[in-house]
Amino acid sequence: MTEIILMSDPKVAAVPVQECGEPLVDVRLNSPLLVDTRKWQDSAGAFAHLREGVLTRLLEAQAQLPPELRLLFVEGYRPPALQRHYFDKYATRLRTEHPDWSPDRIRSAASRYVSPPEIAPHSAGAAVDLTLADADGNELDLGTRMNATPEESAGACYTHADNIAAEARTHRTTLGTALTSAGLVNYPTEWWHWSYGDRYWALQTGAAAAHYGPTVNTAE
Repeated sequence: MTEIILMSDPKVAAVPVQECGEPLVDVRLNSPLLVDTRKWQDSAGAFAHLREGVLTRLLEAQAQLPPELRLLFVEGYRPPALQRHYFDKYATRLRTEHPDWSPDRIRSAASRYVSPPEIAPHSAGAAVDLTLADADGNELDLGTRMNATPEESAGACYTHADNIAAEARTHRTTLGTALTSAGLVNYPTEWWHWSYGDRYWALQTGAAAAHYGPTVNTAE
């Protein structure tokens, strides 16, 4: 398996950002995407926003899927304060479980599951957590629940993990083929996380700079 570059890698933070100023759009209002209800308790609706260019590419990916399948959108934009909360909470858990680990090792391990806040693709409106559903909107099995930690899933959350069933592997391949063809890149420790235009995308594709930096959802 190709070596995984984690979000904590200095190479990611070193990618420059040339902010293009593209707006965040609400995927519930501006697209036919199927939106899951698990984040709807967010009254401000931040989770349902993405940069316009990311949404365009998701619709392109949707068109690449077999007619009996649909993308199931779960979360897009994440406010920086919420991103920090998630990162700090997971890092604290790792420190408790591994008191002998150095701060650098904690940061690296935490970034397998939550991006460091200063470079987080979600906080740029550039990343989306999503899965597949059938024509009736029923979520398909992709091997783990979405947002399963590496510890909980014994590493099965890694996109190319070999400890998942054949059907789940087929679903991951179908999802990945459609999203890759539309120009998005995957974070290999999370099969559900895909992005376009952020620093991680730029590093993976060889782009000179990221298009999107951290932003604020004006609907908040």
